Amino acid sequence: MCQVGLALFTLSPMPLKPGPSATTTLVVTDDDTAIRLRTGDVPVLATPRVIALLEEAAATAVHSLLDEGTTTVAVRVQVEHISPTAVGDSVTAEATLEKVEGRRLTFQVTARDRRGLVAAGKVTRVLVNVEQFLDKTR
Repeated sequence: MCQVGLALFTLSPMPLKPGPSATTTLVVTDDDTAIRLRTGDVPVLATPRVIALLEEAAATAVHSLLDEGTTTVAVRVQVEHISPTAVGDSVTAEATLEKVEGRRLTFQVTARDRRGLVAAGKVTRVLVNVEQFLDKTR
């Protein structure tokens, strides 16, 4: 729908189906630690940085499948950070689109380092029209 003067748009139905996945990898630096992010006092990968890596994997899993002018934004993160990762180690996040409910996309997510599972959970993202979404900030 487009109304003259109001520039309102609606999203067309997305043909997304469960299955797409992506991985992202990070070599942990001092900038990624709980100390640097001020969420703790140990020099290990910070939970907010793990969450950001998991969200990156989820966004990447569907990015190439979206129509121009459409993106996804996170609305819910349910993650258990199970094991610490040291500075210098590599951690790989994987996200797989598990469920599509209208505009709501639910991803199964995990992060692993050389020792095994670092984090696991779900990330929920919602399809949005970029312009409509940004209009809410103005």
